[in-house]
Amino acid sequence: MSKRTLTTESGAPVADNQNSATAGVGGPLLIQDQQLLEKLARFNRERIPERVVHARGSAAYGYFEVTDDVTAYTSAAFLNTVGKKTETFLRFSTVADSLGGADAVRDPRGFALKFYTEEGNYDLVGNNTPVFFIKDPIKFPDFIHSQKRDPFTGKQEPDNVWDFWAHAPEATHQITWLMGDRGIPASYRHMNGYGSHTYQWTNAQGEAFFVKYHFKTNQGIRCLSSEQAAELVGQDANSHQTDLLQAIERGVNPSWTLYVQIMPAAEAADYRFNPFDLTKVWPHADYPLQRVGRLVLDRNPDNVFAEVEQSAFSPNNFVPGITASPDKMLQGRLFAYADAQRYRLGVNHTQLPVNAPKATKADNYGRDGVMALRNGSRTDKNYEPNSYQGPAETGIALGAPKAVSGYTGTHEAPAHTKDDDFFQAGELYRLMSEAEKQRLVANIAGGLSQVTLEDVIEKNLAHFHAADADYGKRVEEAVRALRDA
Repeated sequence: MSKRTLTTESGAPVADNQNSATAGVGGPLLIQDQQLLEKLARFNRERIPERVVHARGSAAYGYFEVTDDVTAYTSAAFLNTVGKKTETFLRFSTVADSLGGADAVRDPRGFALKFYTEEGNYDLVGNNTPVFFIKDPIKFPDFIHSQKRDPFTGKQEPDNVWDFWAHAPEATHQITWLMGDRGIPASYRHMNGYGSHTYQWTNAQGEAFFVKYHFKTNQGIRCLSSEQAAELVGQDANSHQTDLLQAIERGVNPSWTLYVQIMPAAEAADYRFNPFDLTKVWPHADYPLQRVGRLVLDRNPDNVFAEVEQSAFSPNNFVPGITASPDKMLQGRLFAYADAQRYRLGVNHTQLPVNAPKATKADNYGRDGVMALRNGSRTDKNYEPNSYQGPAETGIALGAPKAVSGYTGTHEAPAHTKDDDFFQAGELYRLMSEAEKQRLVANIAGGLSQVTLEDVIEKNLAHFHAADADYGKRVEEAVRALRDA
């Protein structure tokens, strides 16, 4: 079988792809060598800016199948029939490290899921923990700066990490998750995923409900100790990528069962703590898990750069029947995620195959910009309203309206009767076995004992004491022992 003809980017045939053009045998290179210059210029531009957070990731395609009727709570079309399947793309990631980091590290994991629904793409952007470190997006850039590489030393510094946490008491709950046994998943297949934020569902009758998403792994939870993780990183820094890729290639397709917690919207205002606070979970005794469906991953991407690195998610990609709640962190992410992708990939990133709708098509008046693939014909208008046959609005809201009142200003979150930064961290600690508590304390002390400023140590110890007296006592004793050694 004859090979296809190699061409330049403009389609001209390439005569010699092994030797550069020179001024005579052994002479200097010629600037007229189109193939050489084109190849070098393209090579210099093959990488795009990595994500500031969630830079290192792996992903796979799959499907979501509805197993239980939830039409009483949402009118979303992809959830309207038991047995209905929707194509999906799920990207896992670490949060703090760069693209060149290792997989098996102590860090939250991103769990970003794209549903290619018949009403457009729905992006559910969460983590493998149900809570987060902060509850106001104005703190997010500072938080990430404290966790990333120091501008001077070029590495993550315990002084920065724990100094920020010393001034963010609401982080105590997530710190307890991160430093506990689930802080280092054994693989992406062996961890849960959570929407983390509170979202709003609206049914066909216009009734509103607040929901939290829980994807429970059907492979079982498996985690690594700090010692096991350090050994694994030395053997294979790409361990989570390797595991996910090879499992799917073998036909061992990982799956998760989706459950939701559902709160009637009218109950939110008088709930005992702020239900839109990302640092807190809703107790299952108050709002039990209700099964929705099953997520299965069954196909690896063919090109990691094109499909994983160029994939873009934004929590403002909603579909009818699903909208945002007043969760302040979610509200901030509605802007920040889409804007990050416009910077990384360009304003037309939604036209890339991995990001474009599959069960429907995008039809709007967006035009031009870098790498535009969809610009319309000579008869298509680029404004609306118009007198021609272009797309028109539906007049149907995505979800039920939310009542707002009060004065504008930089308000603290509304206080509910039992709002507290430490109680749920203490509850999580008290659920742990003795062995789990010992590992948690050792993990915290290992980092906190390296902090230079005694005041930063004292502030963090105060948070653990406030969560649980035994918790605080053990951490304090472990920190002192390491510093006195």
